[in-house]
Amino acid sequence: MTQTASPHFELEGRPIGSGHPPYIIAELSANHNGSLEQALAIIDAIAETGADAVKLQTYTADTMTLDSDRPDFQLTEGPWAGRSLYELYEWAHTPWEWHEALFQRGRERGLTVFSSPFDATAVDFLEDFEPAAYKIASFELVDLPLIEYAASKGRPLIMSTGMATRTEVMEAVATARRAGCEEICLLHCTSGYPTPPEEADLRTLPVLGERYGVVPGLSDHTLEMAVPVAATALGACVIEKHVTMRRADGGPDAAFSLEPEELRDLVEQTRTAWQALGCVREGPRESEATQRPLRRSLYVAKDMKAGEVFTSENVKSVRPGYGLEPKYYEALLGAYAIANIDFGSPVKIQLIQSPTNRDKI
Repeated sequence: MTQTASPHFELEGRPIGSGHPPYIIAELSANHNGSLEQALAIIDAIAETGADAVKLQTYTADTMTLDSDRPDFQLTEGPWAGRSLYELYEWAHTPWEWHEALFQRGRERGLTVFSSPFDATAVDFLEDFEPAAYKIASFELVDLPLIEYAASKGRPLIMSTGMATRTEVMEAVATARRAGCEEICLLHCTSGYPTPPEEADLRTLPVLGERYGVVPGLSDHTLEMAVPVAATALGACVIEKHVTMRRADGGPDAAFSLEPEELRDLVEQTRTAWQALGCVREGPRESEATQRPLRRSLYVAKDMKAGEVFTSENVKSVRPGYGLEPKYYEALLGAYAIANIDFGSPVKIQLIQSPTNRDKI
């Protein structure tokens, strides 16, 4: 059932919704590779691309998982195979003591800064920075207590839907609303790292907005620029992409992250795609004004004398468009010229003698 929440909201004065250019979120994630200087450099690079926001991740290995050597906690497939969950998150986390510097740098560079909290302690910690929103990662969409707590803080909530069933998405949205949050964005997401384009399933985007009454968007892990562009055309109002300085630097998320110049291209191409959507129109646009005279119309193809009959031999439908429209061709045949008409003259109604035929034109 379609919900009634408004599908528009603002983040630090930037409106987000179908009537506005796509809001571009650059995900820093673990691409700092354990270096604050690298993290700050990535934020600086993001600021130069025209993106709207930079997003962090706020967790520690201990808030994310258990330091256990049991098989449940070992990764045997995917990009992080060979590590335990604890080792992965110890490697990938953004130290909490960096957050002040990261928030400050992003804001100094004109970016909106917010984060994905992964437990209640992270929400409490982030509240000190007054983030513009909270982001719930795909893997946490089933953590309804976390969603409830983040939603209770009175900030917009952005949630990714990777791996989620329809029931799980409905439960997450309902939980957020019960906690008082009405400013919700759902990011359609496929949690493949990277995601094959044929598994992006972008036709889901308009369904998200209509079914749940939320702002729809895309959290994209493909390596193709065409995917976020196509998503924009299908109604994505928010695009989230991981960003790194250089994929060659390596790191937990480097393989499916954009480099700064690629992010700049994404910003430009998605905004162009949004502009191209325009409005529903049947009629000429300003840019077509100089071309309209080049359309076909009826012209005299042979010199004609006054009283001569218009026939298929002496009148043709040709370019340009200064004569009668071609739809009057049949009505014109059999009428008489009211005066001499030179070859190459446009047929005008004033040149037609027959009252009967003129009534049809």
